Amino acid sequence: MLQAEIKGLKKSFDKQVILENVGLQIERGEVVCIIGPSGSGKTTFLRCLNLLEQPDAGSYSIGDFQYDLAHIGKTQRLEIARKTAMVFQSYELFSHMNVLQNVAEGLRTPRRFPKKLAEKAALSALEKVGLADKAMMYPSQLSGGQQQRVGIARAMALTPELLLFDEPTSALDPELVGDVLNVMKQLADSGQTMIIVTHEMQFAQEVADKVIFMADGVVVEAGTPEEIFEDPQEERTQQFLTQVRFQLAV
Repeated sequence: MLQAEIKGLKKSFDKQVILENVGLQIERGEVVCIIGPSGSGKTTFLRCLNLLEQPDAGSYSIGDFQYDLAHIGKTQRLEIARKTAMVFQSYELFSHMNVLQNVAEGLRTPRRFPKKLAEKAALSALEKVGLADKAMMYPSQLSGGQQQRVGIARAMALTPELLLFDEPTSALDPELVGDVLNVMKQLADSGQTMIIVTHEMQFAQEVADKVIFMADGVVVEAGTPEEIFEDPQEERTQQFLTQVRFQLAV
C-alpha cells in the first residue's frame, strides 16, 4: 500500500535551483535510502517533506491526504507535521531539559498531551532505543551516539507515518556509529516507513528496500540495493560509487 508520493518537487534559493522535478513513491513499511555527493539536494529534499523548507512547486500525498506544496496553509502544515518526524544530523536537543523532557516535549507542546501521558510515551520510546536508564540525565552527560539515540526516540514518540533521517551518523565518532545504526535497523524491522539520507553505504545495502541516487538536484537513478550498488546503469552513479569505494579502500 502506498504510504507517500512526491511528484515534481522544485526548490530554489536566490534563483539557484536546488531541486528540479524530484519525485518519489514509498510503500507502507518501506525503507528508502538516499545517497549522493554533497550538495546534491538530499537534505533540502527531506526538509521539504517536513516543510522545514517551503517548496516552490510539487504535489505531496501522505496516506489519504494530498497537498499542493506551492500552496500550503496553516492547517495543512499542521497535518503534515503530525504525519512526519525528523532526526537531524546534530541531535537538536534542548540542553536545559533532561532526556525524558526532551523526548516528551514534542508531544506536550505541539500536540498538547497531558504531562503524564507524554512522559509515559517518551519513556516507552527511550526503552526501545536502550536509554530508559538515562531518562533523568542531561544531553551534556551523554555521548554523541546516546544523544542521537535520544533524537531518534523523540521522533519515534510522535508515532509518525513517515520518519525522516538526515545523515544521522555524520556527526558521530566512528566507534559510536554502530549503536545508532542498530536502532535504525530495529525500526526498519518493526515496519516503520523511513526515508534516510545516508553516507553509510553498507547500511543502505543491508536495510534499504529502495535506493535513490541524487546528484545536482535531480534523481539520477533509483532501484533496489542490488540494482544500484551492483549494476548501476547511469554513468554518474557509477562514478560516485567508484569514488566511494576508492575512499573506503584507502
